[in-house]
Amino acid sequence: MPYFQNADQVKAVIGGFFSQLIVHPTIGKSLRDSKLVLKFIYDEPSLTITADCSQDPIVVTFDDPDKKAEIEMSMKADIAHQFWFGKLNLLTALTRRQMVAKGPIPKILKLLPAIKPAYALYPEYLAAGGHKELML
Repeated sequence: MPYFQNADQVKAVIGGFFSQLIVHPTIGKSLRDSKLVLKFIYDEPSLTITADCSQDPIVVTFDDPDKKAEIEMSMKADIAHQFWFGKLNLLTALTRRQMVAKGPIPKILKLLPAIKPAYALYPEYLAAGGHKELML
């Protein structure tokens, strides 16, 4: 059974989490320093989230077909959910094609240490937002 019932729920949960990450003192700074434009393409249900880290403040948009990204990450929304819990290794997911990356992979890997603290923040975010049904 999928974790997310519709795109609005993905937008509220994962999109809301992104909105917190971009203002986090250390994670947000690392994202801004990367100057990357990242697009996350989710399916089951379908939604895209684009984080333009080349701007300060970072701009997050949803389902923006015009914004070109340097890095695109495609996956099922459930895979993203597992990733933010720290239950899915990025390299393993890429190898198994659970995630498909387009763009410079070394730049993606360079961000991993910066976002590692998010794994602890995600369950807290879900609990605080009344999304306890999504806990793993």
